[in-house]
Amino acid sequence: MMKFRHPVIIALLTQIATLIGVGFFIGIQSVIVLNIFAWAIVQGLLAGLVSYCLRMPLWWIPIHFIFMPLAIAVLALNISPTWFLILFLCLLLTYGKTYKTQVPLYLSSKSVSRALAALLPQRDQFSFIDLGSGCGGLVSNLANTHKNGSFYGIEHAPLPFLISQLRNMFSASASKIVWGDFWKHDFSNYDVVYAYLSPVPMASLWRKVTQEMRPGSFLISNTFIIPDIPPDKCIKLNDFSNSTLYLWKI
Repeated sequence: MMKFRHPVIIALLTQIATLIGVGFFIGIQSVIVLNIFAWAIVQGLLAGLVSYCLRMPLWWIPIHFIFMPLAIAVLALNISPTWFLILFLCLLLTYGKTYKTQVPLYLSSKSVSRALAALLPQRDQFSFIDLGSGCGGLVSNLANTHKNGSFYGIEHAPLPFLISQLRNMFSASASKIVWGDFWKHDFSNYDVVYAYLSPVPMASLWRKVTQEMRPGSFLISNTFIIPDIPPDKCIKLNDFSNSTLYLWKI
């Protein structure tokens, strides 16, 4: 039953149900006459309303609203299906299983890198892992400034992982990026776990962290908090996304 509660499945069912509803309404009445694009807007408004009533995240509302009108507009342009296949493959290579994990590709800013560099031990040996390390820039920069640390990243999206591997090949960074799912990765070997995910997995991440990480180690989250668990420290950054680093000591 749980798989049908996934937001993507709910969104798909919402689109199908409202499309059928609008189609049925068109079929049983002849008073209101609109063109297909106008009906698509009606369907989008209805889908957005249903999404709101289902208490889906608010950003689903504009997605529902523009989905069908955009599909109609694209069909009218008579674009070759090959381009859609290319676009789909590019998105898949870039974002991986975002549809499943609900964690998009976020790249940490240079301000985050500087703030983390100031927080990490300057002399003592330690190990650091970036969950969803993207193109590997963060761990590479930290490895260059902290020779006393062991830096790791784990990434599941193919293209960012490939970029991170190429970055390491042509730089002197001692960081190591591995391919995989961090949910299946053991956190017990790390002194610092850094995450820049999304609001959705934070409660699950906390459960995993408290089960696996050693006492005295740290979880650092960029932007997203753990529900009902106050952080031990907050660091507000002046970067392009107004990031905040939240720290929890295990």
